[in-house]
Amino acid sequence: LGMPFEGDTNIHDIKFYTKLKEGEPAANDDLDLQILWLKAMQENDAHVDAFTLGEYWLKYVPVNWNEYGIGKANMQIGLMPPVSGEFHNARWKNSNGAWIRSEIWACLFPGNPMMAVKMAREDACVDHGMAEGTYAEIFTASIESAAFLESDRDSLISFGLSMIPPECRVAKAVRTAVQAKEEGKDWREARMAVIRDTEDMGWFQSPQNVAFTMIGWLYGENDFGKSICIAVNCGDDTDCTSATLGSIFGIIWGTKAIPEKWRKPIGNKISTVAIAGFEAPANLDV
Repeated sequence: LGMPFEGDTNIHDIKFYTKLKEGEPAANDDLDLQILWLKAMQENDAHVDAFTLGEYWLKYVPVNWNEYGIGKANMQIGLMPPVSGEFHNARWKNSNGAWIRSEIWACLFPGNPMMAVKMAREDACVDHGMAEGTYAEIFTASIESAAFLESDRDSLISFGLSMIPPECRVAKAVRTAVQAKEEGKDWREARMAVIRDTEDMGWFQSPQNVAFTMIGWLYGENDFGKSICIAVNCGDDTDCTSATLGSIFGIIWGTKAIPEKWRKPIGNKISTVAIAGFEAPANLDV
Protein backbone atom coordinates (compact mmCIF):
# COMPACT_ATOMS: atom_id res chain seq x y z
CA LEU A 1 0.00 0.00 0.00
CA GLY A 2 2.61 2.53 1.05
CA MET A 3 5.65 1.65 -0.98
CA PRO A 4 4.74 3.67 -4.11
CA PHE A 5 4.69 6.81 -1.95
CA GLU A 6 7.73 6.14 0.23
CA GLY A 7 9.62 9.37 0.84
CA ASP A 8 6.84 11.61 -0.50
CA THR A 9 6.17 14.07 2.31
CA ASN A 10 2.92 15.38 0.80
CA ILE A 11 -0.49 14.51 2.19
CA HIS A 12 -2.23 11.78 0.19
CA ASP A 13 -5.73 10.47 -0.44
CA ILE A 14 -5.10 6.75 -0.88
CA LYS A 15 -7.97 4.33 -0.32
CA PHE A 16 -6.56 1.06 -1.71
CA TYR A 17 -3.55 -0.43 -3.45
CA THR A 18 -2.41 1.61 -6.41
CA LYS A 19 0.51 -0.38 -7.83
CA LEU A 20 0.24 -4.09 -7.26
CA LYS A 21 0.67 -7.24 -9.31
CA GLU A 22 -1.80 -9.61 -7.71
CA GLY A 23 -0.19 -12.41 -5.74
CA GLU A 24 3.25 -10.80 -5.98
CA PRO A 25 4.00 -8.79 -2.82
CA ALA A 26 6.79 -6.29 -3.19
CA ALA A 27 10.14 -7.09 -1.61
CA ASN A 28 10.83 -5.00 1.47
CA ASP A 29 13.95 -4.71 3.61
CA ASP A 30 11.87 -4.13 6.74
CA LEU A 31 10.64 -7.71 6.57
CA ASP A 32 13.99 -9.04 5.34
CA LEU A 33 15.84 -8.05 8.51
CA GLN A 34 13.21 -9.77 10.64
CA ILE A 35 13.70 -12.99 8.68
CA LEU A 36 17.42 -12.65 9.32
CA TRP A 37 16.91 -12.09 13.05
CA LEU A 38 14.76 -15.22 13.19
CA LYS A 39 17.59 -17.13 11.53
CA ALA A 40 20.04 -15.73 14.10
CA MET A 41 17.79 -16.81 16.97
CA GLN A 42 17.33 -20.30 15.51
CA GLU A 43 21.05 -20.81 14.98
CA ASN A 44 22.08 -19.51 18.41
CA ASP A 45 19.55 -21.25 20.67
CA ALA A 46 17.67 -17.95 21.08
CA HIS A 47 20.67 -16.32 22.79
CA VAL A 48 21.75 -13.34 20.70
CA ASP A 49 22.93 -9.84 21.46
CA ALA A 50 23.99 -6.79 19.48
CA PHE A 51 27.35 -8.35 18.69
CA THR A 52 25.74 -11.50 17.30
CA LEU A 53 23.30 -9.47 15.23
CA GLY A 54 26.21 -7.37 14.01
CA GLU A 55 27.87 -10.52 12.71
CA TYR A 56 24.73 -11.41 10.80
CA TRP A 57 24.59 -7.87 9.37
CA LEU A 58 28.08 -8.28 7.97
CA LYS A 59 27.54 -11.79 6.65
CA TYR A 60 24.04 -11.65 5.19
CA VAL A 61 23.09 -8.02 4.39
CA PRO A 62 24.70 -6.98 1.09
CA VAL A 63 23.06 -3.54 0.83
CA ASN A 64 24.55 -0.38 2.33
CA TRP A 65 21.58 1.96 2.49
CA ASN A 66 21.88 4.88 4.90
CA GLU A 67 22.39 3.61 8.49
CA TYR A 68 22.76 0.05 7.22
CA GLY A 69 25.98 0.97 5.45
CA ILE A 70 27.25 3.19 8.24
CA GLY A 71 26.73 0.54 10.90
CA LYS A 72 28.42 -2.10 8.77
CA ALA A 73 31.36 0.16 7.90
CA ASN A 74 31.90 1.00 11.55
CA MET A 75 31.91 -2.66 12.56
CA GLN A 76 34.35 -3.46 9.77
CA ILE A 77 36.88 -1.05 11.29
CA GLY A 78 36.36 -2.46 14.77
CA LEU A 79 33.70 -0.15 16.22
CA MET A 80 31.22 -2.45 17.92
CA PRO A 81 27.61 -1.75 18.94
CA PRO A 82 26.32 0.64 20.14
CA VAL A 83 29.22 2.77 18.86
CA SER A 84 28.68 1.28 15.39
CA GLY A 85 25.32 3.06 15.32
CA GLU A 86 26.64 6.39 16.62
CA PHE A 87 29.95 7.10 14.88
CA HIS A 88 29.59 9.25 11.73
CA ASN A 89 25.83 8.64 11.86
CA ALA A 90 24.35 11.99 12.86
CA ARG A 91 22.00 12.02 9.86
CA TRP A 92 20.53 8.53 10.19
CA LYS A 93 20.73 7.42 13.83
CA ASN A 94 17.32 8.99 14.48
CA SER A 95 15.73 7.46 11.39
CA ASN A 96 13.31 4.62 10.75
CA GLY A 97 15.46 1.57 10.09
CA ALA A 98 15.00 -0.05 13.51
CA TRP A 99 11.39 0.37 14.67
CA ILE A 100 10.07 -0.95 11.38
CA ARG A 101 11.64 -4.34 12.11
CA SER A 102 10.42 -4.64 15.70
CA GLU A 103 7.58 -7.12 15.20
CA ILE A 104 9.89 -10.13 15.27
CA TRP A 105 10.82 -9.47 18.90
CA ALA A 106 7.19 -9.10 19.95
CA CYS A 107 6.27 -12.33 18.19
CA LEU A 108 9.19 -14.22 19.74
CA PHE A 109 8.33 -12.81 23.17
CA PRO A 110 4.53 -12.47 23.11
CA GLY A 111 3.14 -10.94 26.26
CA ASN A 112 6.67 -10.44 27.57
CA PRO A 113 7.45 -6.83 26.65
CA MET A 114 10.50 -6.62 28.91
CA MET A 115 12.27 -9.29 26.84
CA ALA A 116 10.96 -7.85 23.59
CA VAL A 117 12.35 -4.45 24.59
CA LYS A 118 15.69 -5.95 25.58
CA MET A 119 16.05 -7.55 22.17
CA ALA A 120 14.79 -4.43 20.39
CA ARG A 121 17.55 -2.44 22.07
CA GLU A 122 20.18 -5.03 21.08
CA ASP A 123 18.88 -4.89 17.52
CA ALA A 124 18.52 -1.14 17.10
CA CYS A 125 21.80 -0.05 18.64
CA VAL A 126 23.82 -1.77 15.90
CA ASP A 127 22.86 0.88 13.35
CA HIS A 128 21.18 3.56 15.49
CA GLY A 129 23.31 3.70 18.63
CA MET A 130 21.28 4.96 21.57
CA ALA A 131 19.45 7.65 19.65
CA GLU A 132 15.84 8.24 18.64
CA GLY A 133 15.88 5.33 16.21
CA THR A 134 16.49 2.97 19.11
CA TYR A 135 13.87 4.61 21.34
CA ALA A 136 11.43 4.15 18.47
CA GLU A 137 12.03 0.40 18.28
CA ILE A 138 11.71 0.07 22.06
CA PHE A 139 8.38 1.90 21.84
CA THR A 140 6.91 -0.24 19.06
CA ALA A 141 8.28 -3.56 20.35
CA SER A 142 6.80 -2.94 23.81
CA ILE A 143 3.39 -2.13 22.33
CA GLU A 144 3.45 -5.12 20.00
CA SER A 145 4.45 -7.60 22.70
CA ALA A 146 1.92 -6.24 25.19
CA ALA A 147 -0.76 -6.37 22.47
CA PHE A 148 -0.83 -10.16 22.80
CA LEU A 149 -2.47 -9.61 26.19
CA GLU A 150 -4.01 -6.13 25.98
CA SER A 151 -6.21 -4.82 23.17
CA ASP A 152 -7.03 -1.32 24.40
CA ARG A 153 -5.34 1.19 22.14
CA ASP A 154 -4.90 3.98 24.64
CA SER A 155 -3.51 1.64 27.29
CA LEU A 156 -1.01 0.23 24.82
CA ILE A 157 0.17 3.66 23.69
CA SER A 158 0.57 4.77 27.30
CA PHE A 159 2.52 1.62 28.06
CA GLY A 160 4.83 2.18 25.08
CA LEU A 161 5.47 5.73 26.23
CA SER A 162 6.36 4.47 29.71
CA MET A 163 9.19 2.42 28.19
CA ILE A 164 11.12 5.34 26.67
CA PRO A 165 12.49 8.58 28.14
CA PRO A 166 9.64 11.11 28.42
CA GLU A 167 11.86 13.87 27.05
CA CYS A 168 12.92 11.98 23.90
CA ARG A 169 11.59 13.19 20.56
CA VAL A 170 9.68 9.98 19.83
CA ALA A 171 7.72 10.37 23.06
CA LYS A 172 7.06 14.05 22.39
CA ALA A 173 5.81 13.41 18.85
CA VAL A 174 3.50 10.61 19.99
CA ARG A 175 2.12 12.79 22.79
CA THR A 176 1.48 15.52 20.21
CA ALA A 177 -0.63 13.10 18.15
CA VAL A 178 -2.53 11.89 21.21
CA GLN A 179 -3.19 15.45 22.36
CA ALA A 180 -4.56 16.41 18.95
CA LYS A 181 -7.01 13.53 19.13
CA GLU A 182 -8.04 14.47 22.66
CA GLU A 183 -8.63 18.07 21.55
CA GLY A 184 -11.03 16.95 18.84
CA LYS A 185 -8.78 17.79 15.89
CA ASP A 186 -9.09 15.69 12.74
CA TRP A 187 -6.23 13.51 11.50
CA ARG A 188 -4.99 16.13 9.07
CA GLU A 189 -4.67 18.66 11.89
CA ALA A 190 -2.94 16.03 14.02
CA ARG A 191 -0.52 15.39 11.16
CA MET A 192 0.32 19.09 10.91
CA ALA A 193 0.86 19.32 14.67
CA VAL A 194 3.34 16.44 14.44
CA ILE A 195 5.09 17.99 11.45
CA ARG A 196 5.51 21.27 13.33
CA ASP A 197 6.89 19.39 16.31
CA THR A 198 9.44 17.45 14.26
CA GLU A 199 10.25 19.65 11.27
CA ASP A 200 13.72 20.49 12.61
CA MET A 201 14.71 16.83 12.23
CA GLY A 202 13.95 16.53 8.52
CA TRP A 203 12.36 13.66 6.60
CA PHE A 204 12.59 9.89 7.19
CA GLN A 205 13.09 10.37 10.92
CA SER A 206 11.51 8.11 13.51
CA PRO A 207 9.71 10.64 15.76
CA GLN A 208 7.53 11.92 12.93
CA ASN A 209 6.85 8.53 11.37
CA VAL A 210 6.09 6.72 14.61
CA ALA A 211 3.61 9.51 15.36
CA PHE A 212 2.07 9.10 11.89
CA THR A 213 1.58 5.41 12.68
CA MET A 214 -0.17 6.37 15.90
CA ILE A 215 -2.37 8.85 14.01
CA GLY A 216 -3.58 6.01 11.80
CA TRP A 217 -4.41 4.02 14.93
CA LEU A 218 -6.00 6.93 16.79
CA TYR A 219 -8.25 8.00 13.93
CA GLY A 220 -8.90 4.69 12.17
CA GLU A 221 -11.78 3.63 14.43
CA ASN A 222 -10.39 0.07 14.64
CA ASP A 223 -11.08 -0.34 10.92
CA PHE A 224 -8.05 -2.04 9.34
CA GLY A 225 -8.27 -0.42 5.90
CA LYS A 226 -9.15 3.04 7.18
CA SER A 227 -6.33 2.93 9.73
CA ILE A 228 -3.52 1.91 7.40
CA CYS A 229 -4.73 4.35 4.73
CA ILE A 230 -4.60 7.24 7.19
CA ALA A 231 -1.06 6.23 8.14
CA VAL A 232 -0.05 6.22 4.46
CA ASN A 233 -1.88 9.45 3.76
CA CYS A 234 0.23 11.25 6.36
CA GLY A 235 3.17 10.77 3.96
CA ASP A 236 6.94 10.30 4.45
CA ASP A 237 8.02 6.70 5.19
CA THR A 238 4.71 5.30 4.06
CA ASP A 239 5.64 1.66 3.56
CA CYS A 240 6.74 1.53 7.20
CA THR A 241 3.97 3.38 8.98
CA SER A 242 1.18 1.32 7.44
CA ALA A 243 3.03 -1.98 7.85
CA THR A 244 3.70 -1.49 11.55
CA LEU A 245 0.10 -0.48 12.18
CA GLY A 246 -1.14 -3.48 10.21
CA SER A 247 1.08 -5.69 12.35
CA ILE A 248 -0.45 -4.30 15.53
CA PHE A 249 -3.92 -5.10 14.18
CA GLY A 250 -2.78 -8.62 13.33
CA ILE A 251 -1.31 -9.19 16.79
CA ILE A 252 -4.42 -7.97 18.60
CA TRP A 253 -7.12 -9.62 16.49
CA GLY A 254 -5.38 -12.14 14.25
CA THR A 255 -5.82 -12.46 10.51
CA LYS A 256 -9.59 -12.12 10.93
CA ALA A 257 -8.91 -8.40 11.50
CA ILE A 258 -7.55 -8.15 7.96
CA PRO A 259 -10.40 -8.20 5.44
CA GLU A 260 -10.16 -10.55 2.48
CA LYS A 261 -10.09 -7.60 0.07
CA TRP A 262 -6.79 -6.52 1.64
CA ARG A 263 -5.29 -10.00 1.97
CA LYS A 264 -6.15 -11.63 -1.33
CA PRO A 265 -4.20 -9.30 -3.65
CA ILE A 266 -1.04 -9.78 -1.57
CA GLY A 267 -1.11 -13.57 -1.31
CA ASN A 268 1.33 -15.39 0.97
CA LYS A 269 4.59 -15.24 -0.96
CA ILE A 270 7.70 -13.65 0.55
CA SER A 271 10.02 -11.60 -1.65
CA THR A 272 13.36 -10.34 -0.38
CA VAL A 273 15.70 -7.56 -1.45
CA ALA A 274 18.19 -6.85 1.36
CA ILE A 275 19.42 -10.26 2.50
CA ALA A 276 21.53 -12.88 0.73
CA GLY A 277 23.71 -15.89 1.40
CA PHE A 278 20.97 -18.18 2.70
CA GLU A 279 17.59 -19.47 1.59
CA ALA A 280 14.83 -17.32 2.98
CA PRO A 281 11.29 -18.71 3.38
CA ALA A 282 9.41 -18.61 0.10
CA ASN A 283 6.00 -18.04 1.66
CA LEU A 284 4.10 -17.77 4.94
CA ASP A 285 3.34 -21.49 5.02
CA VAL A 286 6.96 -22.62 5.38
